[in-house]
Amino acid sequence: MDVENHIKSNQTLKLHKKALINLLITSQYVNDRINAILKTFGLTTPQFNVLRILKGQKGQPANLSTIQDRMISKMSNTTRIVDKLIEKELVSRQICKDNRRKIEIFITDNGHQLLDQVNPHFEKEERLMTSQLNENELKEFYNHLNKIRINE
Repeated sequence: MDVENHIKSNQTLKLHKKALINLLITSQYVNDRINAILKTFGLTTPQFNVLRILKGQKGQPANLSTIQDRMISKMSNTTRIVDKLIEKELVSRQICKDNRRKIEIFITDNGHQLLDQVNPHFEKEERLMTSQLNENELKEFYNHLNKIRINE
């Protein structure tokens, strides 16, 4: 569908505007598909992001600052997200033995088990959404997206 039709505009937009609007529309589409999967497991996208960050720590703790730095959405309230995950018993928080001012956050066995359940559905959806692109097109697409964020 053409961007002008999607946003129901009578104007012909300049190509750079069409491209960015299309990126926003596509981003929302991807987010909606991801959220639909995560919702069935009782997770939000930021919660899933935190769980994956903690899993990537390979048993080592992370602090709130480390998690915040690695979050996809920097606007997320990391403390609130971690608190929700603690309530769900998916992560744990403890005071560092060497530095009592430092809080360490770990993924729990329940968190690992939930990720093991979610990941196959998530990966299937990722493959489905990118199935119309061959490997070279995916590489180009990836590189073009990086160029848009060059001044980050």
